[in-house]
Amino acid sequence: MFDDFDSREIDTGEARIFARRAGAGPGLLLLHGFPQTHAMWREVAPILARDFTVVCADLRGYGQSSCPPSASDHAPYAKRAMAADMVALMETLGFRRFMVAGHDRGGRVAYRLALDHPDRVEKLAVLDIIPTADAWDRADARLALGYWPWSLLA
Repeated sequence: MFDDFDSREIDTGEARIFARRAGAGPGLLLLHGFPQTHAMWREVAPILARDFTVVCADLRGYGQSSCPPSASDHAPYAKRAMAADMVALMETLGFRRFMVAGHDRGGRVAYRLALDHPDRVEKLAVLDIIPTADAWDRADARLALGYWPWSLLA
């Protein structure tokens, strides 16, 4: 698994982030979902590494990344903090701008990263996420029937 990838740990000042990297070309950051780790990308990452520099990271609190102490406002585990970690990681690896693909919780982190750091995101792909609170507020019976599993995940 990840045979041609090197492993890195980057200290962001608030967390220690574990990542695997391989390939050459434009930077592509892959973010895992809940309750997964970077290993969820093990089948697709080597294929993508043919054309991109692929970085598969463990979000803070997951896998081999550190678990910073929590706080009453949960800010250390907010999507904003995780997004800042990923910007620091990619900057350390030499990427000022990069592509991001996030699955599930990683998709939420990818959204936050694009909102907080639009100058860093070349392209964004968000996969398999449940609706935001705004989408729930606008949901009607047709949506609820068509996407009934979402209510089990929210």
